[in-house]
Amino acid sequence: MTSSVTIVRPTPNVVVAVRDLARLETTTYHVERVVDLRDKQSRLFGLIESEDAILLVAAARVSAGGDLGKLRNEDVVADPETGVARIVLPAAEVFHAALDNERTFVHSRSTDWLAKREMHLESKARQAAERTVREAALEAGILDRACDNAQRTVASFVRSLGYDDVRVTCAP
Repeated sequence: MTSSVTIVRPTPNVVVAVRDLARLETTTYHVERVVDLRDKQSRLFGLIESEDAILLVAAARVSAGGDLGKLRNEDVVADPETGVARIVLPAAEVFHAALDNERTFVHSRSTDWLAKREMHLESKARQAAERTVREAALEAGILDRACDNAQRTVASFVRSLGYDDVRVTCAP
């Protein structure tokens, strides 16, 4: 009978950088992707082919919106006398795309008898998943949706300040 104990030794936390943000995060997509990654190997001068393979089910969160820190003075025109406001928001952008480690898992891992087990195959699969979930969210229209939501949110806020004629657009 064997047993194993994992010990995590506490070390001091170090804040490396702090950055102030002015982001309006308006859309979050939850994306799932299956990554089938194979490391093909040849042995004995190419006479024998073998492989190390992994099937990773990746779940990720991708968020997008507008960075209000990029607003310029000429992007906001408001006249309190007439109640007219025109605002051009910065173009929507993806703020964050990361795997959800609680929901991401290895479905299967197989190594042929003569194959060498690639230590970093799961890491490579996770990196590929992170790249592809961002692309999947872009293809699914996350930036258009983020822009639409930002327009509605900002227009509602400006109307609450007493402006009746409000037009909000997103920069291309």
